[in-house]
Amino acid sequence: MAELTFRTGTMDAGKSTLALQTNHNHAARGRIGRLFTSHDRTGAAQVSSRLGLTAEAQEVTDDFDFWRFTVDALTQGARIDYFICDEAQFYTDQQIDQLAKVVDELQIDVFCFGILTDFRTRLFPGSARLVELADRTEVLQVEALCWCGKRATHNARTENGVIVTEGEVIVVGDVETVLDEDVEVAYEVLCRQHHRRGLTAARARAVSLSPEPLPFD
Repeated sequence: MAELTFRTGTMDAGKSTLALQTNHNHAARGRIGRLFTSHDRTGAAQVSSRLGLTAEAQEVTDDFDFWRFTVDALTQGARIDYFICDEAQFYTDQQIDQLAKVVDELQIDVFCFGILTDFRTRLFPGSARLVELADRTEVLQVEALCWCGKRATHNARTENGVIVTEGEVIVVGDVETVLDEDVEVAYEVLCRQHHRRGLTAARARAVSLSPEPLPFD
């Protein structure tokens, strides 16, 4: 039986690397798949890993219909055994429903990879729907680390070095600094404690904090 699988983790947890590895493993066994992504860090329609691996993919825009895409492809004689869906947190909840229908009605395996929560610590709509519908939800075992050495659980966005908790949910970029007009935007993974305090690695260095700052000012 086909399954809808959701594999999740913070930034730096190796989600895109695992997506590419999953595609390789299935293709090596003679299975035919399709790759999808949305707002990849490179800005191109491809699945890209920070290790330097890439593969071309179909860009998933808000009006993309997985069900119609699949039915049309099969009607034209294509063979599809599985989907690899990277950056699935950016998919709409309707698109997740479409993927579930592809699994149930067409018996095509769907492997989704994505972040669970945004920089505001709120669930992405696509990820929330995946948690509700997926046959399996797996947290990646490669743990990203906060600057203090604890397991990173939160994705932080900074503007000009200061953590922000409001603004557009989707700003394409990597953990490397990117420029958005006059605002320097960057991303960093933090433990819950330091996300709550707004304490990034740069700020901790600036005030010469130890890895375990005292719980008072």
